[in-house]
Amino acid sequence: MQFADLVAEYERLEATSKRLEMRAILVDLLRKVDPNQLPPLVYLMQGELRPEFEGVELGVADSLAARAVALATHAPEKAVTESLRRTGDLGTTAEELAPKRAARLEGEPLRVDEVYSGLTRIATSTGEGSQELKIRILVELLARATPGEAKYIVRFVLGKLRLGVREMTIVDALSFAFADGSKEARAAVEAAYNRSSDLGLVAEKVARQGLKGLRQIGIEVGRPIRPMLAERSPDLADVLKRMEGRAALEYKYDGLRVQAHIPASGPVKLFSRRLEQISAQFPELIAALPSSIRRRPAIVEGECVPVDPETDELRPFQEVSRRRGRKYDLERLQEEVPVRLFLFDVLLEGTTTTVDEPFPERRRCLEGLVKDTERVRLATQRVVTSLSEAERFFEEAIAAGCEGVMAKSLADGSTYRAGARGFWWIKYKREYTHALADSIDGVVVGAFYGHGRRGGRYGALLLAVYNPDEDRFESFCKVGSGFDDATLEALPHKLKPYEVKERPESIVTELVPDVWFRPAVVLEVRGAELTLSPIHPAGKGLVRPDAGLALRFPRFTGRWRDDKDAETATTTAELLSLYRSQVRQISKPSGGEGAP
Repeated sequence: MQFADLVAEYERLEATSKRLEMRAILVDLLRKVDPNQLPPLVYLMQGELRPEFEGVELGVADSLAARAVALATHAPEKAVTESLRRTGDLGTTAEELAPKRAARLEGEPLRVDEVYSGLTRIATSTGEGSQELKIRILVELLARATPGEAKYIVRFVLGKLRLGVREMTIVDALSFAFADGSKEARAAVEAAYNRSSDLGLVAEKVARQGLKGLRQIGIEVGRPIRPMLAERSPDLADVLKRMEGRAALEYKYDGLRVQAHIPASGPVKLFSRRLEQISAQFPELIAALPSSIRRRPAIVEGECVPVDPETDELRPFQEVSRRRGRKYDLERLQEEVPVRLFLFDVLLEGTTTTVDEPFPERRRCLEGLVKDTERVRLATQRVVTSLSEAERFFEEAIAAGCEGVMAKSLADGSTYRAGARGFWWIKYKREYTHALADSIDGVVVGAFYGHGRRGGRYGALLLAVYNPDEDRFESFCKVGSGFDDATLEALPHKLKPYEVKERPESIVTELVPDVWFRPAVVLEVRGAELTLSPIHPAGKGLVRPDAGLALRFPRFTGRWRDDKDAETATTTAELLSLYRSQVRQISKPSGGEGAP
């Protein structure tokens, strides 16, 4: 397949914000491609070279890409800088400066496999001289590219493809391209993706063998499973009612969710909730897990929690977050911020996949699999059948330094639902006993420049929640409180990789910030209460036709949710649930508005 054909589809995708149109474009494209070429094509659509959990990064800085553009187009670096200042997009600059004639400077038209191979060589170039090699490979690609091709090659290497195509849109397209597009077909494709986290693999299997081929995609050590997610509840009485009077309550640890893959032999791998490999950041867990797991291979899930080295007490999440993304000083941090992994589920034991077993069976399996050690222990759990038992366990969890409890269904249907959120698991936190003290994980979609003491830097951020039904991000507050000077100073650098020139099509808001960001960064906020808002569109029409939901007096808690991606932040449905659970609802509907 020629790269120009793929670029033509990129242009069509970028020109529309309508999900059905995007799906139709993808269906048409997927059907044209040989199954052997589908995995790289799907990865390229996602802006990746491999599944995200493999952590393959191109490692090309903006300055290196700009230099490559100058070399490939024979333009002075000053001309590149001036064009970039005007366009705000190095891809558009490359398009402007590339030779306008139809013929390339050398060679035949670029093929998709050539571009993919070149980009892979860039990603795998390491060590001394690697930066020059990366530039040389990129220059070779750009020298053969048409202006339109150059634009997307540069955007890709900078991680700014901007197609607006999300994973679930590709899942939809696959179900239509290689099956009948029915609800059952989509569910089968999504289930395969949830268990493999690899859309390229899913695409090739369904293209070759249809839906029956997807059943061959099993759970494997080293390939993370998309995590099962919990719903919220306003009180413990509601939790027990939803679980028919009997539930397993577990401590809800304030830590980092970890999926640990322990092979029969070889190194252990740790994955975050976002399926990023974080093994290097917790070497003590890598060393401890083989001796803590009685039978291997195994895949287990747990919460990585900081502990006080002097008192053995649990410490706040902010401390373990210091370990995230660190490559240096790990020995010192292991001493300053020791961690313990509390395991709460098992997904694979030996050759037996356990995800289709009810939760009580998985717990029994986990108890027989795990040997408590200093670094690895079972999550504390108790089966309760009354409100008084639940309340006592909840108070014990709080006294132990946890943020609440997690209730898990004991019913026959309590299988592990990879990638799904539902009332099979329900979280109840200490803050639910107040009006709206629970936190909200908001996605940063914009920034406003500050005034006065904050002049010259960002003074507030625009936050959104995710609406999975519409595959979009809906604003719910503008937060400027809770940021210390150091955080404010670092904000532009932290958010720069996600800055875009125009509002992304997936963002819905009535506000216009000074700077737009593509949805990626998640932070935690608290507020006094949720109110109806004519400005913020989160959940618009769910309570009153002309109003959405907004957080009143929002404040940044200081917690960056690096363990979450934009799609796993607080959802519109969760925001509505929080609004309904408030002790005092700000705007009770009357007349024909309907109950909230």
